[in-house]
Amino acid sequence: MSKEIDISALAQGVRAGQRRALARAITLVESGRSDHRAQALDLLSQIGTDRQALRIGLSGTPGVGKSTFIESFGLMLTGQGLRVAVLAVDPSSARSGGSILGDKTRMDFLARDPNAFIRPSPSQTQLGGVARRTREAVALCEAAGYDIVLIETVGVGQSETVVAQMSDLFLLLLAPAGGDELQGVKRGIMEMADVILVNKADGDLKPQATRTCADYAGALRLLRKRPQDPDGFPKALTVSALETIGLETAWQEMQTLVDWRRDNGIWDQTRQDQAIYWFKEDVQQGLLQLLIDDPATKAQMQRAQNDVQAGKATPTVAAEAVLASVRAARLP
Repeated sequence: MSKEIDISALAQGVRAGQRRALARAITLVESGRSDHRAQALDLLSQIGTDRQALRIGLSGTPGVGKSTFIESFGLMLTGQGLRVAVLAVDPSSARSGGSILGDKTRMDFLARDPNAFIRPSPSQTQLGGVARRTREAVALCEAAGYDIVLIETVGVGQSETVVAQMSDLFLLLLAPAGGDELQGVKRGIMEMADVILVNKADGDLKPQATRTCADYAGALRLLRKRPQDPDGFPKALTVSALETIGLETAWQEMQTLVDWRRDNGIWDQTRQDQAIYWFKEDVQQGLLQLLIDDPATKAQMQRAQNDVQAGKATPTVAAEAVLASVRAARLP
């Protein structure tokens, strides 16, 4: 990306819904270069915040059919006249840092839909199952006029719940006949899910999918009721992404939940809480980077690292020594 990029023109292109401008803008905010970061902040300040999309986070166990579901669900939504953006966060290669799965190639029909935009991004070791700048990419998609933004995470894990801090709805996609069904995912992520969708409810797997759905429905009833839910939520449903069965029902349930949250002030409060969360997160990350880039701290960390490597100090003791030195030097 050129250093001479016209940020005002790029912002206008994004606001006009130009796909190429949106792709360039996301590339800019994902860049790790300091000059690009300054341009990205300028861009984000120019695109405005007057447009809001429905942000749907989606997580699920590997092989559950997330890409197939997103393609079928996305095509159903575009068929209703809605514009859909998909931010698919791929696992990263430990060697190159690039995406491993290439989700865009697995959503061929949706990728060619003029009302859809798909952007795969490498997670780059970022915890939370989402890329470092996914939240800013969501803001760009909203500015471009997309009605729905689907955020697909790497997969189910204890750190995947970060996606719930940038979405209005959190979907958990599960497969039938996964052995001990209720051990398939951790309780923490179940507690954050708004809707559990048991996929592959077709053919020979349909009876098993129905049983799995009933198991999860029973488990959800045992969880403590959340203040952000009306009666009956969260709930478990069966769908078949392959045969497009149950998608309309799932979408209706999502709309019911969204409407209730809007009417009861939950939507606005959640957005405010999320904004505060990311403000604090950005401050903490920035402070950490300032410390790491400080020459004196760098030198001390290197000495402590050498001691750990030589067996002269344990990692915990060495880390505490560095932190104590930083506190003494920077705090009154």
